Amino acid sequence: MPKVFAIVDCNNFYVSCERVFNPTLNGKPVIILSNNDGCAVSRSNEAKTIGIQMAAPVFKIRHIIKKYDVQVLSSNYALYGDMSQRVMETLSGLVPNMEIYSIDEAFLDLSAFRKQDLIEYGRKIQKTVRQWTGIPVSVGIAPTKTLAKLANHIAKKSHTAKGVVNLLALSSLDSILEKTNIEDLWGIGHRYGKFFNAHDIRNARQLRDLNETFIKSKMGVMGTRLQQELKGIPCYHLEYQPAPKQGITVSRTFQKEISNFDDLDSAIANYASRAGEKLRLENAVAQIIVVFLLTNRFRENGHVSFETVRMPVATSDTAELIHFAGEGLRMAFKKGRLYKKAGIILKAITPDKPIQATLFDTKDRSRSGKLMQALDTINHRMGCNTLKYAATGLSPKQKWQTIFNYRSPAYTTNWQQLPGVV
Repeated sequence: MPKVFAIVDCNNFYVSCERVFNPTLNGKPVIILSNNDGCAVSRSNEAKTIGIQMAAPVFKIRHIIKKYDVQVLSSNYALYGDMSQRVMETLSGLVPNMEIYSIDEAFLDLSAFRKQDLIEYGRKIQKTVRQWTGIPVSVGIAPTKTLAKLANHIAKKSHTAKGVVNLLALSSLDSILEKTNIEDLWGIGHRYGKFFNAHDIRNARQLRDLNETFIKSKMGVMGTRLQQELKGIPCYHLEYQPAPKQGITVSRTFQKEISNFDDLDSAIANYASRAGEKLRLENAVAQIIVVFLLTNRFRENGHVSFETVRMPVATSDTAELIHFAGEGLRMAFKKGRLYKKAGIILKAITPDKPIQATLFDTKDRSRSGKLMQALDTINHRMGCNTLKYAATGLSPKQKWQTIFNYRSPAYTTNWQQLPGVV
């Protein structure tokens, strides 16, 4: 039976999450800022209309913020992550199979609903998600994932579509593909977009009808699959289990440059602790840890230091990760330098069972696993950092901590910040 794919995409997701708990933001231009309140990473439609660009630095748009009374908020990742989970759980109850593609997107298998009015079913998805979570979504329906992404793009832009587009209802896609810039296609990045434009291939129809040998020579199998998908032949199917991670990175840019080793040591310990949590969520362990330090790249003689440490036994134990991250930091750190960013990368990631120990490994791995489980359980129930290692810093205000001056409460994940009814 021919496949029917849909992709559900949350509209202006970060902004929409904030509006669920603060309805006074509805109808107003709103922007959500990146770490340290640096750039706009999410914009309401009203903010887009007045000319605020994605990733626009705040200091460059202060005049627009003041002129149009733009509502400015810091990123609230705990809230967004929880709201994303609620959206995905809602979607899972509406279809037999789905693939979580990102924090605000999911592919759905609508093949079982082919004989129904797919536009109406798309509206049912919209209505249910909005009613159960408060988040508005757009739905794109098509015979392939690539075309579903295109349908969703149209659904967001078209006023008449009202957020749902079904390309299966069209006898020909030629007109739509002609109007689609090649850079807007799923899988075409800046480099390929530049290449095709240089060869006067500027829209999706031209790419679909391109000589297959030529596109394969330039893009390989990925290009061939993209062509087939544009022709309505599915090459990408739902991925029910996400692929194992090849690496985990935790890093932050500091608000002010740091030259003190102890401050950096505390920051790196904090990042190692967070990376350990991510590893355990994946039921995985890592054997290589990379520590990196960056000075300000806009100054003369910008410098980057990378140090790699191979741990004797693959682990997800926070104490071990902090210890070996500290070793990497001591090798990477150079006295007198002003560091603007630091982070760690975990590599050589494998499943946590079985773990290949060494002859001289004296650590009680069973006890370590139980301790980490208890640590994660308490922090999940009582709030992030309810329990933490002293190496991550005991002071509530650290020089390396990310600034969130305009952050809203964690309405759904912190007992002390639950919304109240007046």
